Amino acid sequence: FGSTTLTPPWSLHFVDGAPLTLCAMLTGAGWILVPGADPVRLAAGETAVVRGPAGFHVVDEVGTPAEPIVCGVDCATPDQGGTRHRLGWHDPAPAPGSDASTLITGASPAGGEVGARLLDALPPVLRVGAGGSGDTVLDHVAAEVAVDAPGRQVVLDRLLDWLLVCTLREWFDRPGGSRPRWWTAQHDPVVGRAL
Repeated sequence: FGSTTLTPPWSLHFVDGAPLTLCAMLTGAGWILVPGADPVRLAAGETAVVRGPAGFHVVDEVGTPAEPIVCGVDCATPDQGGTRHRLGWHDPAPAPGSDASTLITGASPAGGEVGARLLDALPPVLRVGAGGSGDTVLDHVAAEVAVDAPGRQVVLDRLLDWLLVCTLREWFDRPGGSRPRWWTAQHDPVVGRAL
């Protein structure tokens, strides 16, 4: 899990090789760049899932002049502010109305046969717009990131699990969506119970 507030120009390079990375833009906007795929714009309130294990970039603008900051296991270490890590975190927080962007990221392991089937069913980047069931979860994530309370990491981990499930549900259940057979079979009264 990481929470980063950035002022343009900025570029983050995710190199940890996670099978799934959840990216949610709380404020501002940016672009997700995955080799071999079209750039995907991520605006405030939107969530994306990036399929790994290849690395990817999240940038303020396509073609940004910013030098990429490598993000992996050391991107949000406790000595850099932990889950409240902000690039330039010694600087004052951005003023309201500034063009700063706040990005929430969470890497998820997807092991076993179920994980492999899920990864096979996903595009390199899937984006779900604001206004869905994930909005409530994002509100909770933003509130939890803002406080320094005991058990915060446990709460954030569960909220990110919840946000991932909401994002995948909206993606697979969108009109005209291409659902894998195992997804639609879960709605069958007999097969669904077995699955």
